[in-house]
Amino acid sequence: MSYADTALPVSLDRDAATPLAVQLADALREAAAGGHLRGGDRLPSTRALAERLGVSRTVTSAAYEQLHAEGWIAGRHGSGTYVTTPPTRAAASVTVPGSLLAEAEPAPLLDLAPGTPWAGGLDRAAWRRAWRAAADPEPLTRAHRAGLPEYRATVSEHLLRHRGLAAGSVLATGGTTAAVVELAAAVLRRGAVVAFEEPGYQRAVQAFRQAGLTVVGVPVDEEGLRPDAIPAAARAVYCSPAHQYPMGSRMSAARRVQLVERARAEGMLVIEDDYDGELRFDVAPLPMLAALAPDVVVHLGTTSKILTPTLGAGWLVAPASVVDSILAYRDLTGTRPSPAGQRVLVELARTGDLGRHLRKLRREMAERRTVLVAALSNAGIPFVGDDAGAHLVVPTESAEAEAELIAAAERHSIRLDGLARHFAGTPTTHGIALGYAGCSREALMAAVPTLVDLLR
Repeated sequence: MSYADTALPVSLDRDAATPLAVQLADALREAAAGGHLRGGDRLPSTRALAERLGVSRTVTSAAYEQLHAEGWIAGRHGSGTYVTTPPTRAAASVTVPGSLLAEAEPAPLLDLAPGTPWAGGLDRAAWRRAWRAAADPEPLTRAHRAGLPEYRATVSEHLLRHRGLAAGSVLATGGTTAAVVELAAAVLRRGAVVAFEEPGYQRAVQAFRQAGLTVVGVPVDEEGLRPDAIPAAARAVYCSPAHQYPMGSRMSAARRVQLVERARAEGMLVIEDDYDGELRFDVAPLPMLAALAPDVVVHLGTTSKILTPTLGAGWLVAPASVVDSILAYRDLTGTRPSPAGQRVLVELARTGDLGRHLRKLRREMAERRTVLVAALSNAGIPFVGDDAGAHLVVPTESAEAEAELIAAAERHSIRLDGLARHFAGTPTTHGIALGYAGCSREALMAAVPTLVDLLR
């Protein structure tokens, strides 16, 4: 027998195996997702809805509690219960320029490119709680040019606890690339030479070039960037010493000292990209360059790899002169990082959910890497990269072999990433940068045999 509410698209079946409370929650969730209920709509009280549906109040209360925990509804003291989630399907009717549609095309079935975070590992309940709590403070009337004070304090605590850096001046940023844009515009003079890891992070390369800077590639090997190969004309050097991107090496202690000494002697600024420094599995990470030489090093961090790009939040730790220049640039241009993602990170840290996620993330990535390394080793397939991060590199004999592997994998609905696109100049090393974070563990495990056959 079915009971239908005349105002809401709800149908409950007492003869079904699914509990009535679950049926009700599913129906209301579907109504909110489909647009029948919109953000701000007021729902009946649990008592009123129970009477209208002919069920006990226990059923409606349980359904509301579940939807509240998921973030679909919220109670307002003395006012009632309201839908908090706007319809998501209505957006399909919006006209989008063709150039943007190309970006929105669905990814291949399995994405094994590096740089994608393990977003599926986020505790969704904690994620929703953090966003709701982030909305509690009064809306800002003036933006904080340096970032929210509570966010900067949270980042300082995070860096001390997880990276061993006693940070001085912390600035909020919109992420690594956004920080590079500001450094290029506010600190480095147009036409200046920037030494860059080759291969390296090409978005940063392009950001420097767009600002009118000259980028010169510096080779990397199993010990990271080679300080002896930095050109004498360089005014800055960009590197990822904790886990070189994309080759996966770690800069040795001797080279860190050599780099710092050259920077001090020649007036160079060292830009340290610590994109996934929290993800080491074998040994404790070496001290960061910013800890060794805070007078010449700019440290960049981001939430994009350890959490999700959704937050659009990162940080910068730099000498006072660099901080002052960036703040002046922000005042001049009116550009500041969005506080929304900052507030969410603060809440995740305050509740301990950030620490729990990082521990979970390290365990998961270590286990995935172990499985992948074992499969490659058993098949006699060579690979390079430290026991860290969320990717490794499988070398190939030529650029043609690299391209053929990418094409063959795509025919098997697997997306692979070649080293060619990580070079600003002519590629001198060929291979596949193999990521293992951007999919479920089950999907990765299922794809391993096919992957090994392709790489063999």
